[in-house]
Amino acid sequence: MPQTAVEKIAQAHRAGGASGGHLRAGDFLQVRPRHVMTHDNTSPVLSKFRAIGATKVHEPRQPVFTLDHDIQNTSEANLAKYRSIEDFANEQGIDFHPAGQGIGHQTMVEHGYVVPGSFVVASDSHSNMYGALGATGTPVVRTDAAAIWATGEFWWQIPRSIQVVLEGELSSGATGKDVIVTLCGLYNQGEVLNAAVEFAGPGVASLDMDARFAIANMTTEWGALVGWFPCDAVALEYLRWRRELGFERIGADDVERWAESAPAPDEGAHYAGRITLDLSKVTPHVSGPDSVQVMTSVAAMKKDRVAIQKAYLVSCVNSRYDDIAAAARVMEKKRVADGVEFYLAAASREVQERAERAGHWRTILDAGAKTLPPGCGPCIGLGAGLLEAGEVGISATNRNFKGRMGSRDARCYLASPEVVAASAVAGYITAPEEWGELADAAPERKIELFDDAGGGDAGAVEIVDGFPARVRGRLVFLPQDNLNTDGIYGKDYTYRDDMTPEDMARVVMENYDPGFAAATQAGDVVVGGWNFGTGSSREQAVTALQAKGIPLVIAGSYSQTYLRNAFNNGFLCLESPGLVDHLRKTLAERVEAGDKTILGDELEVDFASGRIHCGDQAFRFPPMSEVPQSLVVAGGVENLVRGRLGIQ
Repeated sequence: MPQTAVEKIAQAHRAGGASGGHLRAGDFLQVRPRHVMTHDNTSPVLSKFRAIGATKVHEPRQPVFTLDHDIQNTSEANLAKYRSIEDFANEQGIDFHPAGQGIGHQTMVEHGYVVPGSFVVASDSHSNMYGALGATGTPVVRTDAAAIWATGEFWWQIPRSIQVVLEGELSSGATGKDVIVTLCGLYNQGEVLNAAVEFAGPGVASLDMDARFAIANMTTEWGALVGWFPCDAVALEYLRWRRELGFERIGADDVERWAESAPAPDEGAHYAGRITLDLSKVTPHVSGPDSVQVMTSVAAMKKDRVAIQKAYLVSCVNSRYDDIAAAARVMEKKRVADGVEFYLAAASREVQERAERAGHWRTILDAGAKTLPPGCGPCIGLGAGLLEAGEVGISATNRNFKGRMGSRDARCYLASPEVVAASAVAGYITAPEEWGELADAAPERKIELFDDAGGGDAGAVEIVDGFPARVRGRLVFLPQDNLNTDGIYGKDYTYRDDMTPEDMARVVMENYDPGFAAATQAGDVVVGGWNFGTGSSREQAVTALQAKGIPLVIAGSYSQTYLRNAFNNGFLCLESPGLVDHLRKTLAERVEAGDKTILGDELEVDFASGRIHCGDQAFRFPPMSEVPQSLVVAGGVENLVRGRLGIQ
């Protein structure tokens, strides 16, 4: 059966589960990734590792530690944390990259940890960036990272794939950042939510590596779990360059092998959808304010003269050498406007030193920029230069969520390094003077959605000992899409250590529907809408439903973080878009009336056949293979790992 690139890479790294035949979207499996990166969150991962009872990392060459998030914090507590991480790395023989060397994702690609066809994960959402080099890069949660340390493996469900066909070439002034800003703005209705995005088409060859890194990085903000580019001549040239710099993780034979047989999807591979983008129609745009799903042309922003107080050329998405060089060209012999603070931080020490040698760093400093060490900093709201209440900022970072870069009462726009530099000089959002008149248009939407042929119809599923073959329960329909974790379990309880399971059961769904707890009972089966469990990563949004006695949740789709937290806690979550659509139609009057919790008749989930029986109809869901079944039987991933390690 033909496979997508992501399906093939998953197959090559399979360590267990989903046995027999070719893997496809919806399949669960155990994956042995090439590497797992953790940054400042190495400390809480280490706590989970020790809580499991593990003492020795399974494969010391697999983890990579990179300190990058809070590196401006020189308090003794933070420095002690950093020392403890380094001590553990030395004790276990793990690669350690200290604060100031660079942002973790940049370190991973610079130092050869990411290569074509590899499967590389990180306990950070922007792991998608690794896809620029033909790898599958995807985020994991902290429990997953601890499991990988202990066993070398973690569980994964292969996402559906969306193909993005790039045609033409970018016009003067348009950048890779404009490509992803355009995609986020044009396709902002969940079209690629929790999908693997595979870029293809003749336009790919026209994009340099920095453009690909930026695009792949921000597929995270687009909602995707993977952003994959083919390994072509451009990628191979980059890999040869890194090898020539002495990074022994990339061998000459490796590069030639990739040149002869680069990882690629099979002809006839099934995609859930296809988006076509003409690069020649992409014009400079900005995201925001406060959302990546809203875009405005720079031409329109220029006319509106939106004043700014802060500008940023920082982060893992747009602080590489070419970005800094482009900003320097814009700022040559100019000064940052009065009343504007411009912050500059390279993605890595190597990038900064290269920019210094070329004179670009000095050009930006002479223009009045304030420098920060190579790291995350203001991008994640840490350290110097944060937005204050009432301020407007323009940034070359990847996120502009309200409050992320400072005060919730500030506004933030995202743009390319050139637009950020020009805006810092002008004092308002604008484009470089040399670009002249800019087009005010954006490409048209061109998307095809195909029938879902992934998962859910693979014949009889073998049931693991201890796992139920069927679950029956009263239907409880929660029709709201994007039901977030605060709605499921409120912030007033999240950080309380005195909440018993009984307490949690009484307050579950309180922020969504105060009447939920009284109306429902143990054994009820909850059916949600689309993107169930979005929002923060609080695990109590899972464990509170367990405390209530809910055996499983069915939804049209999930936040990936919620899904991982659920199975990591031994809680079943099924995706059945057909069932959700059916309930919306049959219960339309109550949904339109605003009912939040709708009680129905009994339904039955048959795990052996992969079918949900509701009334006289049946709806499929991706089969629960031995991997998710084992997680449920064990009561979660920590217990499963303890069992594998022989820890009582």
